[in-house]
Amino acid sequence: MMAENNSEDLSLQMTFMQHLDALRWHLVRSAIAIFLFAVTLFFFNNFLFDTVIFGPLKQDFVSYRALCSLGHSIGAGDVMCMSVKDPHLQTLSASEQFFTHMWIALLGGIILAFPYVLYELWKFIKPALKSSESQPAKWFVIIASLLFLIGIFFGYFLLFPMSYNFLINYQLSDSGIVHTNNTLDDYISLISTMVLVSGIVFELPVLVYFLTRLGILTPEFMRKYRKYAVVVILIAAAVITPSPDVTSQMVVAVPMYLLYEVSIFVSAYVIKKNKLN
Repeated sequence: MMAENNSEDLSLQMTFMQHLDALRWHLVRSAIAIFLFAVTLFFFNNFLFDTVIFGPLKQDFVSYRALCSLGHSIGAGDVMCMSVKDPHLQTLSASEQFFTHMWIALLGGIILAFPYVLYELWKFIKPALKSSESQPAKWFVIIASLLFLIGIFFGYFLLFPMSYNFLINYQLSDSGIVHTNNTLDDYISLISTMVLVSGIVFELPVLVYFLTRLGILTPEFMRKYRKYAVVVILIAAAVITPSPDVTSQMVVAVPMYLLYEVSIFVSAYVIKKNKLN
């Protein structure tokens, strides 16, 4: 009997080790994908920085032109038109530009490889799923990747430009005594944080899906506290876009509210499907 138990324990241990080995190779392939994207971006530094990273520092940036046109079309005049200061970013150390180059290339590699990383995650958990669960998991990869990329675009084209231009032009007083000399490190930190946070926030429907599956969240709860969610969204929009005009705040608040409504629909869908099963 003891020999049989030892045999079963060894079999379970081997199975566990096999799972670890499989996970390791999924992680290795994900890391290789991130590395390849990062290296590619590293060598296309002029495009990466002059076109992408420093794009919001240029007056002809697509978001500024679109927002200005939107303001005119809704009769708000030049309220949504932004005037960009001369783009001068200073560095305070000899190595700052090099390490910034490496960091942005790595960050870009992570963003571009994100769908593939989720695909590798799906391949890892697929053998443990039932046939009825495999298809929803596949859709999770597609939807989560799409939401993340939409969030990245939202943060880059709307969230960051509006916030940065308000902050860089903000003056404590009209005396002109205080001058804002922005550093490269501050600029990179602000744009990378805002873009990544936006991408993560747009994963709200995915988070709600799993919380509902676990029985932690229900659509009734989200509907009951919708008015409080609206207040939180408006406060968040006011903080994210410190510009005092309401139109700019609505540009941020409306997509966030739509995410909340979509999340309610997702939660209701999960509850309905669980009842049918």
